[in-house]
Amino acid sequence: MTMPIFAVEVEDLVKTFGDFVAVDHIRFQVKKGEIFGFLGPNGAGKSTTIRMLCGLLMPTSGKGKVAGFDVVEEPEKIKQVIGYMSQKFSLYEDLTVMENLRFFGGIYGLTGSVQKAREEQVIEMAGFKELRDRTTRTLAVGWKQRLALACAILHQPAILFLDEPTSGVDPLSRRNFWSLIQQMAEEGITSFVTTHYMDEAEYCDRLAMIYQGKIVALGTPTELKMETLSGGLLEVECDPLIPALDLLKKAPWTSEAAVFGDGLHVIGKEGVDSEQEIKSLFQGGGILLKRLEWIRPSLEDVFVSLIERENKR
Repeated sequence: MTMPIFAVEVEDLVKTFGDFVAVDHIRFQVKKGEIFGFLGPNGAGKSTTIRMLCGLLMPTSGKGKVAGFDVVEEPEKIKQVIGYMSQKFSLYEDLTVMENLRFFGGIYGLTGSVQKAREEQVIEMAGFKELRDRTTRTLAVGWKQRLALACAILHQPAILFLDEPTSGVDPLSRRNFWSLIQQMAEEGITSFVTTHYMDEAEYCDRLAMIYQGKIVALGTPTELKMETLSGGLLEVECDPLIPALDLLKKAPWTSEAAVFGDGLHVIGKEGVDSEQEIKSLFQGGGILLKRLEWIRPSLEDVFVSLIERENKR
């Protein structure tokens, strides 16, 4: 089938559970072949959105299309053209690697030489040549994750939905997993990934940041950092920490201040000499200033800043 320009299109999508609004009038588009990240804390609405887009959950209102199919009218057609990897591995622990692949291939309607060819391709891609006869329960978590991905792409889906795919996985396995995603993107597969890991979000071509069911920012990682924190960011080491934070939050020239690790990240309002203001404030408040340095903001800084803005509304 011919894919549209956009792999995913969402307009004013809403999902409520009783009085609780899980997804609140969100809208975005995902280009074909893009790695699109859906970033937010637990409970923000990420999994609810992905389940609606996969045809597993009916929206309360709004519109959505996946591979040109309507999420309300054609959910069964969507299921045929996507790959889906949920937070919890859907593997059969008692089966071997090959038996799991054979089982999922059958679910996707693969047969004969076509299925065998695809099995060999994904085994090669995921690095399972030496492990094909291993029982799944004996695999490390990172390898189970790779196997779940291999099962999800057996039928060569045009779009891959990955819901918190690296949750609970060690950093090296996470990096290897993202190498596989980038490899698939080069082959034209669209990946829609939900995550709460800020370092992972840097791998995405574009990001939508979601908080309390609403999209609070959308763009490339670089765009989000430049646009959200255009005034720059100061990293402050001081003692004592919490009294210093309280002073900064009360200061009229402070836009935002938050604890990061053993220090503080501070954003001053436009036109303010934040360095001098901090020095004067700490001197008057009996705070020992150990270090004060301008730094490049991270996505975590961006997200904290956006959440604080939302909470002030």
